[in-house]
Amino acid sequence: YTAAEQGRWRQLYARQSTLLAGRACDAFLDSLARLDCAGRIPDLDRQGEPLARSTGWRLVAVPGLIPDEAFFAHLAARRFPVTVWLRGADEFDYIVEPDIFHDFFGHVPMLAVPAIADFVAAFGAACLRARGEEVRRRLSRLYWYTIEFGLVREGDGVRAYGAGLLSSPAELRHAVESPQAVRLPFDPERMMESEFRIDGFQSRYFVAD
Repeated sequence: YTAAEQGRWRQLYARQSTLLAGRACDAFLDSLARLDCAGRIPDLDRQGEPLARSTGWRLVAVPGLIPDEAFFAHLAARRFPVTVWLRGADEFDYIVEPDIFHDFFGHVPMLAVPAIADFVAAFGAACLRARGEEVRRRLSRLYWYTIEFGLVREGDGVRAYGAGLLSSPAELRHAVESPQAVRLPFDPERMMESEFRIDGFQSRYFVAD
């Protein structure tokens, strides 16, 4: 990585970490604190070692989005694909495809949480077993509204545990604090029937107890 990319990582990390208190769930905060990644883009092999010891997950470097079958196979085998490119300065606030900041900062801390670690592996295995595009679409919505944009009721309010929220400055505040955000009770069937957005804030969020 270039010096400019390392600097951009530090900027992204510093900005997002200042927003986490009162908005991110305790499990994420605890796991992030154990990762040594504030000062530079993380080394995936080194960072993956404690994760492998705690929940059996390893980190796999990938150039970008990979085919669904390969993605599901990695998840089922407890290997999390981490995109290695970092967003440019012109994409600082929003990117369409995940980069290393979203994948590592957003996802990796929660993979140290046993319930999330088991769920993501089970999701990968279920997708490999699934027959038909409609079944996979339903499963992808379940993943979207939990692992990417999930909220959990904790303490005196709701907190984020989804990577799409934890790595986004604007939507994290919106999902947790905005009176306009629609927050629904955790309901897997409704999740699997609900379309989601990739071009703006979600129209709804589901809150686990």
